Amino acid sequence: MRITVFRRLMAAEFGMVRAETLAADYVLSDLDGRTVDQALADGVPAKRVWRAVCAEFGVPTDRQEI
Repeated sequence: MRITVFRRLMAAEFGMVRAETLAADYVLSDLDGRTVDQALADGVPAKRVWRAVCAEFGVPTDRQEI
């Protein structure tokens, strides 16, 4: 998954502003205590990051679009 696709999915699920805030500020244990932005910057695949976000926030399977 490309990061641009990941960002589109985040915006569709949470709204643009909230998605940006979550990515910058919310620490996920599934990402080893990193934020989305930190994990992506560290080279964690966007697909893994998206799955961690979906698990954390209970995104329904039909909206996960992977």
